[in-house]
Amino acid sequence: MTAVPLGLLPDNATVADDGSLLLAGCRVADLAAEFGTPVFVYDEAHLRARCREAVDAFGRDRVIYATKAFLCKAMARLAYDEGLLLDVASGGELAVALAAGVPPGACTLHGNNKSIAELRAAADAGVRHIVVDSFDELDRLDELHAEFGSTPNVLLRVTPGVSAHTHEFIATGQDDSKFGFNLGNGDALRAVDRARRSAAVELVGLHCHIGSNVFDASSFAKAAAVMADFAVPLDLPELVLGGGLGVPYVEGEEAPTITQWGNVLLDACAALGVRSNVSVEPGRAIVASAAMTIYTVGTVKHIPDVRTYIAVDGGMSDNPRPVLYGSGYESFLPRAVTAERDMTARLVGKHCESGDVLSFAAKLPGDTAVGDLLAMPVTGAYGHSMGSNYNKITRPPVVFVGDGDARLVVRRETHDDLMITDLG
Repeated sequence: MTAVPLGLLPDNATVADDGSLLLAGCRVADLAAEFGTPVFVYDEAHLRARCREAVDAFGRDRVIYATKAFLCKAMARLAYDEGLLLDVASGGELAVALAAGVPPGACTLHGNNKSIAELRAAADAGVRHIVVDSFDELDRLDELHAEFGSTPNVLLRVTPGVSAHTHEFIATGQDDSKFGFNLGNGDALRAVDRARRSAAVELVGLHCHIGSNVFDASSFAKAAAVMADFAVPLDLPELVLGGGLGVPYVEGEEAPTITQWGNVLLDACAALGVRSNVSVEPGRAIVASAAMTIYTVGTVKHIPDVRTYIAVDGGMSDNPRPVLYGSGYESFLPRAVTAERDMTARLVGKHCESGDVLSFAAKLPGDTAVGDLLAMPVTGAYGHSMGSNYNKITRPPVVFVGDGDARLVVRRETHDDLMITDLG
């Protein structure tokens, strides 16, 4: 079995003379010693490079970072500083973005069931757009207008009837979806008519999203064609074609680059006669491969004629994707990056669930031992943001590294944090 594919590591990962891993000039073993494990480590220059690539591909103010992929104040500031707008899907995500100093006019509010409180907060702050997902939300915006007289700019989320080749839990563009106004049954056109007649909203555009972790660029082109058919006659100023661009997680996977994605979408829109400003919402493509999670091996359990289990000090509380979607990941030992991975083991966490699996068939060196650091690359998206406190495990810290320096941007939770809302 081969060594870990180096192309899955962050841009600025290097192998030292002794075979150990450095990330942006920082020795991973030193990071683990300083910040403990588990720990999310992000290559800051990698993050900035992907932001700049997206702006180069689509244009400034045409890229809206999907904060659900990974959000903290440092990430919000970084994305905004690099010319991205921010897509927030809850009042909490909006609060973090604003606390980071991102202007409300650089934020777009998403979500399929926005509360009156969330809509009020967005309208009061003056967000750039509210993406309306249902007739019930139009009713709520009517209520707010009656209360305060606010008239926010809105986009209508359209479900285009395009099925993306991805896991069913993260497919969003098919007719059977909790998201948006269905195009095929006429709801989308009815929503346009109502929004145009409403004094409570200013309709400025349309939005669609077909799914997450999509590897086939032609799926995006197909969605663009369907949306163009609907949007061109309406002649609205904005058209947002969502995010969902996939990234390679394991050896052998391939995905379009952000630049290739941009070429496919913009060429398709130009050919289809789209005059609207075309925007996109990348999340995973910006952050996923920028980070890796560092664990410590706590147990190596060989069961003859069954399998070997290797347990680390994290698990489904810091990366639920394998449990939720059967997602695959690579793993390796930072002390020996290029070592042959000649053992197959089930890599598990420390939670009281048999399903607490990080990799069902992890390839690792045969001399993997208790106390070893273990690295899992491409964990920059939907690990920190989907983390939990199951078994009252404290969530890991987040560290940004660059030019040989490391800075803590999210500290590790403490037991006191676990009890701060518990009134006894």
